[in-house]
Amino acid sequence: MHTDLKDINVLELLPQRLPFIMIDELTHLDSASAKTMFKVREDNLFCKNGAMEESGLIENIAQTCSAMIGLKNRMENSPSEINDNFVSGQQNNPVSDNIKIGVIVIVYSLEMKRRPLVGENLETSLTIEEAFPPATVVQSEVRIVDEIIAACRMKLLLTDKMPD
Repeated sequence: MHTDLKDINVLELLPQRLPFIMIDELTHLDSASAKTMFKVREDNLFCKNGAMEESGLIENIAQTCSAMIGLKNRMENSPSEINDNFVSGQQNNPVSDNIKIGVIVIVYSLEMKRRPLVGENLETSLTIEEAFPPATVVQSEVRIVDEIIAACRMKLLLTDKMPD
């Protein structure tokens, strides 16, 4: 099994597609936590007047959770899929049966200290507090270098069904 997360194509872990992708790279994964990186770009859907809106930060957190769960599901259900095709992003089906669709149920304990500026790199970390399928509760922080710019708890509901 390939274990270098830098080589994993996040598009293979998320049900979202461009231009709605809010993470660039999964940088850490263990049984209860994950980290992602994302560079804020001017053409981002959530950017206005040189800064990302708060809703973009919330979506970034949700996609960090989705990437974590997506890779864990792939590893648990189809370890043979974690191979050179998966790493290079050349799977035939970009949204596989193993990818769960996450719906944000509630965001609470939300702290937004500032909006990230175009060109800044976000490091989003989360820890699973509770997992009682199909729901997952996570605690998350978004940092720029050593500055925490946002933090929250979030409950997500996971489903296999694509929206109609």
